[in-house]
Amino acid sequence: MTRPATPLPTRRLRDLTVSALGLGCMGMSAFYGPRDQDENRRTLDRALDLGVTFYDTADMYGPHTNEELLGDWLRGKRDRVVLATKFGIVADPSAPGGRRVNGRPEYVRQAAEASLKRLQTDHIDLYYLHRVDADTPIEDTVGAMAELVQAGLVRALGLSEVHPDTLRRAHAVHPITALQSEYSLWTRDPEQGVLATCRELGVGFVPYSPLGRGFLTGQIRRPEDLAEDDFRRHNPRFQGEAFGHNLALVAAVQRLAAEKGCTPSQLALAWVLAQGEDLVPIPGTKRVKYLEDNLGALNIHLSPDELATLDAVFPLGAAQGDRYPDMRTVNR
Repeated sequence: MTRPATPLPTRRLRDLTVSALGLGCMGMSAFYGPRDQDENRRTLDRALDLGVTFYDTADMYGPHTNEELLGDWLRGKRDRVVLATKFGIVADPSAPGGRRVNGRPEYVRQAAEASLKRLQTDHIDLYYLHRVDADTPIEDTVGAMAELVQAGLVRALGLSEVHPDTLRRAHAVHPITALQSEYSLWTRDPEQGVLATCRELGVGFVPYSPLGRGFLTGQIRRPEDLAEDDFRRHNPRFQGEAFGHNLALVAAVQRLAAEKGCTPSQLALAWVLAQGEDLVPIPGTKRVKYLEDNLGALNIHLSPDELATLDAVFPLGAAQGDRYPDMRTVNR
């Protein structure tokens, strides 16, 4: 296995310096099958030992239990970590999918204070609006978020899954440090304006699910490989004909990785990292062995020819199926 170098290289998200790969913590508490708290803590400890400084969570993961996990783990380590969390998705049994988006100004402070308590910290380094509230002007939401910065509760502001026009409007109210959206070989939607707008405004870009929700690892061969309560069983890309079509794309990643002498995960992450120094992917995992494998991507250099080959196999729109069962809350 290709081993990561320590200390890890760093990248800049506007005014934050973070490890070039972060750690998405969602799967430790939600959506991706069974959870093992002991292994979660071992994974978090190993990430810090290997030089990962950027950790991503959200109040809706669990809900709340992922922030609580990180809060307990962070004791005695807070000064070594750049901590990102998100707000805005709230449970509502009467809403489609049991959730709704709340970006009302009066809710912003309430959500932040609750996250601070669960995280057992006096400040959040990067605070994201998880999704845009269609019923609240983005200027109002970001204005309330800016008050958190002025109060010293938050260092920097972020947005997730927003349209370029929304990013511009938000950035005019208060500088946006990072935009988080799904981006990988099989999800290249941000190349349709979002990445260019980030670069124009000096906003960093944080790709989540850079391994295609685990599909690009080659570990998922059939839907039955996923636990009964795994969110991906209801994801259009993991169902029916789309699953078979997308499996053929993964075969190409496996072949190219074998030729390169690395794992499929490392190849897929190396491609994301090669898209610009202003990108900081946050692959999620809840197991030490996958964490170590992912960090090995930092030692993989892709030549122009190799990048061109991957681009040819995975052009925009190559994957079949929507990213979510309901796409109305993304790119808003």
